[in-house]
Amino acid sequence: MKILLAEDSSSNQLIIKSYIEKAGHEIIIANNGKEAVDLFKSENPDLVLMDVTMPVMDGIEATKAIRELTKLDLGWVPIIFLSGLSNSEDIAHGIDVGGDDYLIKPVDSIVLKAKLQAMQRIAEMRHQLNKANHKLKAMAVVDGLTEIANRRFFDEVYMKELKRSFRNKNELSLILCDIDHFKLFNDNYGHQAGDDCLKSVASTMVKTLKRPSDFVARYGGEEFVFVLPNTDLDGAKKVAESINKAIESESISHAHSLVSNHLTLSCGVASVKPQLNQDISLIARNLLESADKALYTAKEKGRNQVVTAK
Repeated sequence: MKILLAEDSSSNQLIIKSYIEKAGHEIIIANNGKEAVDLFKSENPDLVLMDVTMPVMDGIEATKAIRELTKLDLGWVPIIFLSGLSNSEDIAHGIDVGGDDYLIKPVDSIVLKAKLQAMQRIAEMRHQLNKANHKLKAMAVVDGLTEIANRRFFDEVYMKELKRSFRNKNELSLILCDIDHFKLFNDNYGHQAGDDCLKSVASTMVKTLKRPSDFVARYGGEEFVFVLPNTDLDGAKKVAESINKAIESESISHAHSLVSNHLTLSCGVASVKPQLNQDISLIARNLLESADKALYTAKEKGRNQVVTAK
């Protein structure tokens, strides 16, 4: 474990430091409550040993500040108070302000070792829980088949980028892409081949993006959507055309297509430059509808092409 010790007495620091290191843990030392709060933010410890009486900021105020930080997603971390005050009111107050346990000074090495063993179990469980939470968050925003962003994450990113466009007065473009005659591909090659095809298309699309701000997601079925911040209609059309060329260069055989012997895409492109005082929800809906209409036109005109919204 990484343990943060907040203690102003140098002699107590040395004694507790030796106990902690002997138990095989890493220690970081703060000389007052303010240092403890700062080190908590920068070091992300697994446990805090907090002296109650310290200069600059005492342990009670430091604990309150740390508990406020944990509300901001820095994560819950156990805090054990160290104090020569042993009456029940002091102990209860320490727990009330956010402490999790209380050790009476002078600290007994055997008791401290037992507390560290218990806290290590808690730290291990916390790390496992954090890993599980990160995995769940990833699952919530990633399409399980193609491993790119899913529709839910698109909705989130789309609104965020629209708001950014409002603030910066920049254009925002969307590209909606649909794999041509994908049903015929699935029907003739099988669903496993269809899944492999979707994975390959998604991977190629990700590789075509040149800027970190550009974003692609699986919109649904065989449809994909691109969000291109600070990009006008002509620029977005060029991106769509490069996507089509990239898919063509993959030469995925589609002998049953009514367009080509290889897999192709139809793309609809739309752009908007939001203005202040406009309804952002209406803008979002209209831009999507414009891209969708352009995609429909591309299909009507024979597919395997890019059409821009009027």
